[in-house]
Amino acid sequence: MEEKDTLVLDIETKNTFQEVGENNFDALEVSLIGLYSHNRDKFFAFDENEFAAAMEMIKNAGMIIGFSISRFDLPVLQKHFSNTSGGDIFSIPHLDILDEIEFNLGKRVGLDILAKTNLGYGKNGHSLDAGILYREGKIEELKNYCLNDVKITKELYELAKKQGYLMIPQKGGKEEIKLELDFNLWQNFNY
Repeated sequence: MEEKDTLVLDIETKNTFQEVGENNFDALEVSLIGLYSHNRDKFFAFDENEFAAAMEMIKNAGMIIGFSISRFDLPVLQKHFSNTSGGDIFSIPHLDILDEIEFNLGKRVGLDILAKTNLGYGKNGHSLDAGILYREGKIEELKNYCLNDVKITKELYELAKKQGYLMIPQKGGKEEIKLELDFNLWQNFNY
């Protein structure tokens, strides 16, 4: 039997909380789901006509990895997930890199600056651009933007897993903090 897949996840939405009201997850509409499959060593971008295939991959995952997925991606995807599988997306083991940083450090840090500090490159746009790209029909650009975030998240996860830490940038030019993170513990962790 094939080992359950570890997926890296990022989504984009057609609208924003500024448009639908703060924490109104049900009113947010997904435009794109970006995934990286460790088992297949492949990136996937699912547009709104392909969500059933994305939900099938997610349903069968052994682990979902993301950045701020506990507070955004998973709550937004829950309605799609429950419609296709009848389940709770939060029942799938997941690792939220931002949650781990905040839990261990007591503060949040942005994906772009975290990537620049640890990987030497950053995001190729801003999350608010995603809705504009969708409305303008620039779906290939939207896919590139989303999959770049998936790639960054994947590489941050793999780097932390390999070296046991990430460097956390500090405001005001202060020296970076070496934050120990043991993501190897997550491999067989279920919650």
